[in-house]
Amino acid sequence: MSFDFELILAIAFVVTGLFWLYDRFAFLPKRKEILAGMTPESRAAVSKEAQQRLGDTPRFVVEVKSYFVIIAVIFGLRSFVVEPFQIPSGSMLPTLKIGDFILVNKFDYGVRLPVLNTTIIPTTTPERGDVVVFKYPEDPSLNYIKRLIGLPGDTIRYRNKMLTVNGEPVSKELLAKLSVSLNPNQEPVELFSETLGDVQHEIYNSFRFTPREGEWTVPQGQYFVMGDNRDNSADSRFWGFVPDENMKGRAFYVWLHWDDFFSIPSFKNNGLIE
Repeated sequence: MSFDFELILAIAFVVTGLFWLYDRFAFLPKRKEILAGMTPESRAAVSKEAQQRLGDTPRFVVEVKSYFVIIAVIFGLRSFVVEPFQIPSGSMLPTLKIGDFILVNKFDYGVRLPVLNTTIIPTTTPERGDVVVFKYPEDPSLNYIKRLIGLPGDTIRYRNKMLTVNGEPVSKELLAKLSVSLNPNQEPVELFSETLGDVQHEIYNSFRFTPREGEWTVPQGQYFVMGDNRDNSADSRFWGFVPDENMKGRAFYVWLHWDDFFSIPSFKNNGLIE
């Protein structure tokens, strides 16, 4: 069962904010009046917790509104500046490992309204080769991460493990043949260096099979994405294009790697994402 953490955080922001406003206008003036009538000595004798309850301020109001500031800070940072994600699968190997914790720039693709994801202040647009985080078109409560291959109007073709964009083959160079990989099914792969526009990065190709071949023309306002683990990635070849309104941001940094709960976190993969 999936849940939309962004929506939950937005609801918490609204609820705690309403309680903060309720306290500010209904009870704060009473507390100030009572404190103003006290001597400095008597005020000093009243703890901060007790001061919050003056003027018959209900305990539940004090408790709920106390979370507003921290939730507002987290909500603002995650919505408009940078958002953390954890890599759950091997679809972006070898660029991103399972268990990598990454940071996503939320400002690159425009300032967007939380939850609705509607652009209110345009900045830049997604570029070919970006590693992007987006809401999965078939279930917007899920966040996916892939590499952006096709821009609106592009024609993308994937056949015999060769990627072409608008009729031009995407350059790739064989680096190694790996007998054992970190793919979910532990199959051997070939490691290539691929140059997509101005971006050079590494990809995996399977020895065994090519899961989905074809040619696609990207509609206006949408994007075509693929995993760097080319033959082990559920991406636009299977479920279609990513609408612009689903874009959340550009992944730019790995800040932590943690395999599982019982392992020791490490910083071995730290660095910028190419």
